[in-house]
Amino acid sequence: MDRDAGFRAFVDAHQRPLMRLAYLLTGEVHLAEDLWQSVLVRMIGRWPKLRHIDNLDAYARRIMVNQYISWRRRRGAGEVPSAEPPERAYSCEDSAVLRIVLRQALMRLTPKQRAVLVLRFYEDRTERDVADLLGCSVGTVKSQAHHALARLRALAPELAPRLPVLEDPARSEGARR
Repeated sequence: MDRDAGFRAFVDAHQRPLMRLAYLLTGEVHLAEDLWQSVLVRMIGRWPKLRHIDNLDAYARRIMVNQYISWRRRRGAGEVPSAEPPERAYSCEDSAVLRIVLRQALMRLTPKQRAVLVLRFYEDRTERDVADLLGCSVGTVKSQAHHALARLRALAPELAPRLPVLEDPARSEGARR
C-alpha cells in the first residue's frame, strides 16, 4: 500500500504541469493524454527505485520528452497543417488568432526544436535545465532554439515581433576564439 500511496501522491502533485507539457509537445489533447499515460506506465514499473530520486519532476519530464521524440520518429510526419492559416475575420492583434497561428507554426517544427522552445520559453527554464532534461549540451539547446525561432519567423511572420531574439550561437562561438 505504501508504494501505491507514494506514486499517487507524485501523480496528484505533478499531473497538471506534466499534462500541460504533454499538450504543448503534442498539440493534441488525446495524444497528450496518451503520452502522459505512457510516462506513468514507465514510472510505476520502476517506482521502488525512483521514489528515492531527489527530482522526480525532472525525471518525468525527461521521460516525457524522450518518449515524445521517439513517437514522432516512429510515426513520421503524420498530418501536417497547411502552410497558411485559414482566412481570418480578425486582425493579427487578436490573441486567439495569434495562438492558432503559433500552434500551427509550432506543429511544423521538429520534435526536438519544439521541446526546446516549450521547455525554454513556456516553462521558463534555463538553458542548463533544458540541456539536462534533454540530455544534450547547452550549445545544442542554444542552436536548436535559434533555428526553431528562425523557422517560426519564416512560417508565421506575424509572430516575429513577439518572438525573443537570441544571439546567433555560431557568432558567439566565433567571437570567443
